[in-house]
Amino acid sequence: MKKLSARRRHPLAALVVLLFALAATGGLYATFAPADEAKADTKAGQSLAIKEGRKLYLVGCSSCHGKGGQGTSDGPSLVGVGAAAVDFQVGTGRMPLQQPGPQGVEKPKVYSQAEIDQLAAYVASLGPGPSVPTEEQYNPEGADIANGGELFRTNCAQCHNFTGEGGALSEGKFAPDLGGVEPKYIYEAMQSGPQAMPSFPDTVLTESDKKDIVAYLEEVNSDEAETPGGVKLGGLGPVAEGLFAWVFGLGAMIALAIWVAARTAKAKKS
Repeated sequence: MKKLSARRRHPLAALVVLLFALAATGGLYATFAPADEAKADTKAGQSLAIKEGRKLYLVGCSSCHGKGGQGTSDGPSLVGVGAAAVDFQVGTGRMPLQQPGPQGVEKPKVYSQAEIDQLAAYVASLGPGPSVPTEEQYNPEGADIANGGELFRTNCAQCHNFTGEGGALSEGKFAPDLGGVEPKYIYEAMQSGPQAMPSFPDTVLTESDKKDIVAYLEEVNSDEAETPGGVKLGGLGPVAEGLFAWVFGLGAMIALAIWVAARTAKAKKS
């Protein structure tokens, strides 16, 4: 006890206790405070993005979609479309519309990516919807190309053709050519179902399925893609070319036979 009392009376005892107290306080703060601060910073940043996005929305989008995104006779409701739809439509330049028409066409984008993110944050705040995918979700590296091809031919080829070259639809609409489209936008289109296209949520096509489709399109539209049948003609290969030769070749032969017969009959009469 005498030794302990002597230590307590030591001139440096108070300093040692103070150092231990500071170390303990710092440890507790480092354990609990940063997580709370990070959450607060994220929430504040999101609120700011929504606020700035609303300003952009009121200037560039509200005339068609309404001040609260409820939609008007000139544009559909944006409640529940999610951030992915905004990133796709605005990122590809389809929105804002250049002029009224059956559907928006791809053109140079009007907004910067930072502004698109703000618009997406505001629209996402109007109601839950698909979020912007991460690079891990749409990166085609390591995906199953064969499965992607099967899924694409089953679900997409009716409109986009067998290799995604696009095609005409009814009422002036069309399925765009998917060659050279960024993987992120292909993934977002499947998530959100833009314009005449149906949506394919994860309950219909899983994240892995969408990734496989992206990989398939990238493979068949690459510069190294082989076309063993010659000209692709929509990716059908030699079947399409054989049919083309049969129909037009046979038609030309029939026309030639008719012409020869007519000339022969005319020659006999004379």
